[in-house]
Amino acid sequence: MEEVPLIDDRGAVEGECSGKQGERDDAEAQFGVENRLSEVRKEFVPPAIGMEFESYDDAYNYYSCYAKEVGFRVRVKNSWFKRNSREKYGAVLCCSSQGFKRIKDANRLRKETRTGCPAMIRMRLVDSKRWRILEVSLEHNHLLGTKSYRAIKKMGNGTKRKSQLGNADNAEVRTIKLYQALVIDSAGNGNLNSNAREVRNFSDKNQLNLRKGDTQAIYNYFCRMQLTNPGFFYLMDLNEVGRLRNVFWADARCRASCGYFSDVIYFDNSYISSKFEVPLVAFVGLNHHGQPVLLGCGLLAGETVESYEWVFKSWLTCMSGLTPQTIISDRCKVIQNAIAEVFPRSAHRFSLSHIMRKVPEKLGGLQNYDAIRKALIKVVYESLKVIEFESAWGFMVQQFGVGAHEWLRGLYEDRVKWAPVYLKDTFFAGMSAARPGEVLSPFFQKYVHKQTPLKEFLDKYELALQKRHKEEALTDIESRNSRPGLKTRCFFELQLSRVYTRDIFKKVQFEVEEMYSCFSTTQLHIDGPIVIFLVKERVPGEGNRREIRDYEVLYNRSASEVCCICSCFNFYGYLCRHALCVLNFNGVEEIPSKYILPRWKKDYKRVHIPELRSGDANVGDRAQRFNQLFRSALQIVEEGVISLEHYKAALQTFEESLNRVHNVDDRQE
Repeated sequence: MEEVPLIDDRGAVEGECSGKQGERDDAEAQFGVENRLSEVRKEFVPPAIGMEFESYDDAYNYYSCYAKEVGFRVRVKNSWFKRNSREKYGAVLCCSSQGFKRIKDANRLRKETRTGCPAMIRMRLVDSKRWRILEVSLEHNHLLGTKSYRAIKKMGNGTKRKSQLGNADNAEVRTIKLYQALVIDSAGNGNLNSNAREVRNFSDKNQLNLRKGDTQAIYNYFCRMQLTNPGFFYLMDLNEVGRLRNVFWADARCRASCGYFSDVIYFDNSYISSKFEVPLVAFVGLNHHGQPVLLGCGLLAGETVESYEWVFKSWLTCMSGLTPQTIISDRCKVIQNAIAEVFPRSAHRFSLSHIMRKVPEKLGGLQNYDAIRKALIKVVYESLKVIEFESAWGFMVQQFGVGAHEWLRGLYEDRVKWAPVYLKDTFFAGMSAARPGEVLSPFFQKYVHKQTPLKEFLDKYELALQKRHKEEALTDIESRNSRPGLKTRCFFELQLSRVYTRDIFKKVQFEVEEMYSCFSTTQLHIDGPIVIFLVKERVPGEGNRREIRDYEVLYNRSASEVCCICSCFNFYGYLCRHALCVLNFNGVEEIPSKYILPRWKKDYKRVHIPELRSGDANVGDRAQRFNQLFRSALQIVEEGVISLEHYKAALQTFEESLNRVHNVDDRQE
């Protein structure tokens, strides 16, 4: 590629932070409102080799705002463009005092203002399509922030001046937000991993990027919660100079819920990876109604292995050593390394819904995109055997000529972490999203947008939790006080209607109904007590057509075990229509108890008392005893608020329990 340098060394300054070429009056207006903008201004990280930006304009805006904070102005010294497309691929930005005026400019009898200042950055468009800083010089050979500008009164009348001041204000606010969202990796590594997204630490000082007053807001919130919520837990991570780096917290309900629903956890880092104003991460589970339930929150300084390990260890400490059976996260190498270090016994899987959500972004520019997308969906969701997946993937890649596509190649290399056909032995408890259209949504999706400030989030945090708790309480009441209507005469449906919560029963009821779309159950192979059955089902095809699909189901008569190739039980926690057909074919009248999970039962939180895992905690420790007793007491509290009668019974229970505890002291005297 031949370089075509375009020299721009005539002394023109390309705007002030807004990224547009401006007049001196605009600069004066912006510098005139410097004091008024002090509340929104932040300390900008100095430029460093390896920093990357989404576009040239983002890089220019960043350097201009940094220059304004330090006290100098920016000029474009050089730009390089591709000869054919005229696409810019390189540039040098320098201090406006760089170099010296040309002879013909000096003849204009203006005073020499340049000093040959060496301050500059050189940047280039790299293979990742980002602009990377390759060379930096921060030293100046002149005084900074001492230039005088014409008085603002020369700009015109008062109305014009007010308008320009307002525009300057808005321009700077927009630019600061742009800088917060797009400046990355001052550590210097700008390469993206082909297998997974290599996340980056935004802070050169290894601390949370907070607005003025945010630290006090966090402290005030934690103090208030400790006074009103005795089980509230938090940890703060400080860097070497005492600045806040990472934060974790969980209230009493989060901790109690973890005792019930920590078998499968979704670690949501979508807020921090999408560069939200609030660098939030959340631990989310599913309750006995299939509703999302919060299990803890954190704020991280950056997406680094150290930060993720810290928040995982904090969660583990808070939850008395409870180890999840399965952890689901975004497809990210850094998170993968942190989970392997902190949760070595947990099965770590990538979120399929996150991967499929990125298909338009990653493949949208390809020719025949619609056909590729349909082929990918068919490969992912319809492959029942590994050999089917491998064959269909290979055919898709060859048919559309996408074998060299980096994102698809990385997906294939990681397939054992996300493709349903490889995850049939992993228990997901309804969080697998193994069917088309199913998604894992962020817990605070309706409460936090990209520019939500931290103070506002802390207010919305409590509102979101209150709404979730109210929803759970209402569905608890409905599940206990109402009997769902039956749609078939199958005893399986009646059996499960008596024990499952309303929302989970509706899902199981659908499987019972769909037994009638399975029109053939035949034996394929017999090996002692083990029999392999073939179940044929009519499934929706393209258009209004119906297709016939074959499902193999293994049945062990002596052990009362049934296992379908679709692995519905591991993915969703209940048996599929194919397994139910085989049980019915063999004259089994009731679903074996091993396939009726306690976590879906109406009385799960009433009957099940969370216990400390053996070897994970010391019951002799006062803090551990407190946690265990608090979780048990919270069950009575949740039941007691349902009605006035429940309240009176709960109050009486507490009084009786307190008397019994006092009797222990009396007997010891």
